[in-house]
Amino acid sequence: MKQWIKIERIPGPLASSYDKATRMVIETYYRQVAEEIVSRCDKGVILDLGTGPGHLPIQIVKRAPQLKIVGVDLSRKLIQIAKANAHIAGLSDQLTFEVGNSASLRFDDGSFDMVISTGMLHSLKKPIAVIQEIHRVLKNDGEAWIYDPAKVASQVDRKKWRASLTLRERFFLWLFKLIGSHRPIATYKRSQMVPIVKATDFVKYWIEERENEIRIKLWK
Repeated sequence: MKQWIKIERIPGPLASSYDKATRMVIETYYRQVAEEIVSRCDKGVILDLGTGPGHLPIQIVKRAPQLKIVGVDLSRKLIQIAKANAHIAGLSDQLTFEVGNSASLRFDDGSFDMVISTGMLHSLKKPIAVIQEIHRVLKNDGEAWIYDPAKVASQVDRKKWRASLTLRERFFLWLFKLIGSHRPIATYKRSQMVPIVKATDFVKYWIEERENEIRIKLWK
């Protein structure tokens, strides 16, 4: 894995442009992931780490009315957007979004039936600490599914996305690129993830390496 500078949160001025980009992969990515998750867990409480603007939790609870999801993200602005998206979708009763650090969660031990995360792993400065926290907050017999899909960025129609941006959004994208805050996404290899998982309390795990993507399932 290339050693890019890790930026764990989407900067506030880029949140709205990030939301617009992720909206463009709802059909091609989030719906598919939502169906996979619901096939395993269709009731109870799920924790979504690095929830961003909340599009995956929205897709999940649309398919599973008995589920409740708590979404956590470091970006206060993205949490505001996620709450607004849930309200527009009429799903605020099932979805809770809050600012939080995945390496130090406020939840009690054994709080969740399942923990999920998409697109966050590559940005973590302390992946072992985050995975250990996932183990702590999972119920006994709970599962964690981690998707780190660098390929999602390639699914965004960049021409269409840029055309949707306001002048303010374009300015901040240009500014962050100019000061070096923009970095290519580097995804972990399986050989790199195995020792990370083994450094936590998880004993049972499955790790699949795909082209520009890694999928991890952890069992407590």
